[in-house]
Amino acid sequence: MTTVDSPVDSPASGTAQALRRLYFVRFAFAIVWAGVLFATGGALGPLGIALIVLYPLFDVAAAVVDVRASRATQLPYGLYLNIAISLAAAIGLAFAGASGVPAVLIVWGAWAVIAGLVQLAVGISRLKMGGQWSMILSGGISVFAGSGFALGSGAPDASLTNVAGYAVLGGVFFLISALRLRRTSKEL
Repeated sequence: MTTVDSPVDSPASGTAQALRRLYFVRFAFAIVWAGVLFATGGALGPLGIALIVLYPLFDVAAAVVDVRASRATQLPYGLYLNIAISLAAAIGLAFAGASGVPAVLIVWGAWAVIAGLVQLAVGISRLKMGGQWSMILSGGISVFAGSGFALGSGAPDASLTNVAGYAVLGGVFFLISALRLRRTSKEL
């Protein structure tokens, strides 16, 4: 008697399902995080600093989950790089928070550029899986947004509220990808 793996049991299907769940969580986190940051008015009090450090730490945790989900289908080198970059960003943001909004925007901008490039590369490497065009677009937009944060850091009215908008947009891209992966995980 021989057994045939059903498409639902394939490693690619399992990865797509795990990523789908992760992307829904990332969407929800981004929306809640942005709402709380927006409610602070972009101020750098204790809550504001905690929030700006929390976001890249959440990105680290999400990348660890992604690595575990992706091992069956690819070597997740870009994800390992993302973990290191986001951890460095969290540390940098903790220090920048003591210097004010302009310093935070510079560090956040640098992180957004580098993480966006990594997200772009990971999305391209996962094209066959499906549901990745939104991740590719998000990575590209992150590069431009990060540059804008860094360049706008010297503005007299520099604020973290734009960072909240950036998080919402990123969350929406995760939601779109999660919805697209639903179809993909059923087809694989």
